[in-house]
Amino acid sequence: MIRSLILTAAVLAVSTTAWAAPMSKDGLLVDDKGMTLYTFDKDEMGKSNCDAACLANWPAAKPMAGEMAKGELTTITRADGTLQWAYKGKPLYLWVKDTKPGDMTGDGVKGVWHVAKP
Repeated sequence: MIRSLILTAAVLAVSTTAWAAPMSKDGLLVDDKGMTLYTFDKDEMGKSNCDAACLANWPAAKPMAGEMAKGELTTITRADGTLQWAYKGKPLYLWVKDTKPGDMTGDGVKGVWHVAKP
């Protein structure tokens, strides 16, 4: 019985981490908390050009340990060796001025930041 409970808990722990991956909601991509994700026009396919100063305002959307990419949702390896979510090869970011799920205040910032859409 105890072994069964441990196995069940392990399966639940693995399955819940998958929800941290970006998902589509209301025609845009969001993180597991419902926060809007963005793309940066200055990025290259499969490569982030958002440096440390940029990341202070546009945190990289990073997978949790053990999360797997699937379909058009992939990961890229940043210059520092960490992983970042990407959609169709474009790295995904959050915007620090979005304070609640559904906010999209980063769309159009400096003409190079856009809401990520599936």
